[in-house]
Amino acid sequence: MGFRKDFLWGGATAANQCEGGYDKGGRGLANVDVVPIGKDRFPVISGQQKMFDFDEDHFYPAKEAIDMYTHYKEDIALFAEMGFKTYRLSIAWSRIFPKGDETEPNEEGLKFYEDMFKECKKHGIEPLVTITHFDCPMHLVEKYGAWRSRELVGFYENLCKAIFTRYKGLVKYWLTFNEINMILHAPFMGAGLYFEEGDDVEQIKYQAAHHELLASAVATKIAHEVDPENQVGCMLAAGAYYPYSSKPEDVWASRSDDRENYFFIDVQSRGEYPAYALKEMERKGIEIKMEEGDKELLKAHTVDFISFSYYSSRVSTTDPELLEQTEGNIFASVKNPYLEASEWGWQIDPLGLRITMNDLYDRYQKPLFVVENGLGAVDNPDENGYVEDDYRIEYLAAHIEAMRDAVDEDGVDLLGYTTWGCIDLVSAGTGEMKKRYGFIYVDRDNEGNGTLKRSKKKSFDWYKKVIETNGEDLTN
Repeated sequence: MGFRKDFLWGGATAANQCEGGYDKGGRGLANVDVVPIGKDRFPVISGQQKMFDFDEDHFYPAKEAIDMYTHYKEDIALFAEMGFKTYRLSIAWSRIFPKGDETEPNEEGLKFYEDMFKECKKHGIEPLVTITHFDCPMHLVEKYGAWRSRELVGFYENLCKAIFTRYKGLVKYWLTFNEINMILHAPFMGAGLYFEEGDDVEQIKYQAAHHELLASAVATKIAHEVDPENQVGCMLAAGAYYPYSSKPEDVWASRSDDRENYFFIDVQSRGEYPAYALKEMERKGIEIKMEEGDKELLKAHTVDFISFSYYSSRVSTTDPELLEQTEGNIFASVKNPYLEASEWGWQIDPLGLRITMNDLYDRYQKPLFVVENGLGAVDNPDENGYVEDDYRIEYLAAHIEAMRDAVDEDGVDLLGYTTWGCIDLVSAGTGEMKKRYGFIYVDRDNEGNGTLKRSKKKSFDWYKKVIETNGEDLTN
């Protein structure tokens, strides 16, 4: 059987990690711009250290990134050469509404994405568009406190109306919020949340999440009204939690960790807050302020499909002796002794993708879309920029095979697969360029040096063959 005939093969990027052009075309400043590389990155992305503008002491990789703002035609042509059926990209909110609270959108920003989508269509590539991939205009952060304010639901609605209307017929597949559960783990990067001394951090995060969930329902409603052909998905940072042992306490810990992960998707897919989440919030003293009509809105406008990122599985335990953590991921977890790890300490688990897919499909019974999966690694190019990246090919082949098993043997309904960072880009977690994911090498280093020249890696031709054979030929 294999993958469906119209399977959407492609790759994924985010505006703040590849676009650059932070001050071009009337674009406003965003939270994702002012996140530096280095030791202060995590304190900033977690909302513990205030950085609302640039300073002289830090380097901000998102300002230029790989300058796709200038190079997008060249990049999309390379994606087309690989045979992409879809390209997942995101819209920079502050390019459309520079401050976020204007009544009229910025025409130059709207035109930029229109041109980009038309370029995709010219090559037979279906755009898959993330409305908000962590972006929040800094004006909304400073004036309203970002998503802690309910007013952002209205501003997001304006954004959705502008883009759904303008791009009708150009874009059919939409994602409302990238990795919506990241609001709990990296609240400034994920949602523009910064915490002052004495703030009730948990209360703020969950209330902000409620506002995002409302905004997601509003987006779904408008998308379907503007064009019944539109398909809207949610998006979570996924990865099943395994119990460290068969001790019942470890099994329960893994269930609880999974539930924390699925909570927001339960709301987006089923249309209501699950009982376990309401009880957990009650225990923590978190009280979600709801207004009349909120519950009805969430119930009436659930998503059409479930999209997710998968890089690794995770492990749960209640044993304090077993607290050796995996490295380098915002989602740190207890180490799994049965798995190897990447150079950044992310544990490699292809079967975990199949397990995760089955968990999600069993839970929601809606089509799935794997919109991020890939291996961050140090690449060593030759003088022509060519990289012999067999390690990447091996990683992706194993995950595609696991994905195929989930479809073939388990009956999971899968719409498509977009590898993360199909062209090298800035890492969200670390801000590094040397942590590369792409099939296309970009000459740029962690300090912002380099020519930005694009060159094909070995994996470029390999992925082209994978797409040509609809995932049948995974040989190196």
